[in-house]
Amino acid sequence: MIRISILYPNKPGSRFDLGYYIQTHMPMSIDLLSGHPGFNGVSVEHGLSGAIPGTEAAYIAMCHFLFDSAENFMAAFLPHAAVLQGDMPNYTDIAPVIQVNEVLIAR
Repeated sequence: MIRISILYPNKPGSRFDLGYYIQTHMPMSIDLLSGHPGFNGVSVEHGLSGAIPGTEAAYIAMCHFLFDSAENFMAAFLPHAAVLQGDMPNYTDIAPVIQVNEVLIAR
């Protein structure tokens, strides 16, 4: 299984509209991508703090899509890339860090 992580760094002065992301962007993303047969799930997280109490979280938000393979993710994503990426200015000015991971252990 593959996890595609979309990480939004918590940069001072950046804009991230968590309400829009949760209520509009992610439901749209899930609707568009979950119809693909390789889709296995998604989680969204909001960074609260760093490891040391009182420090800022490294990421303001994170999204993790689970797919059978990177190829299945791309097959699901590419037909909708313009719509999903075009919606980004509605919730953030942060350039996300995207990482493809092989899931080795999951419970």
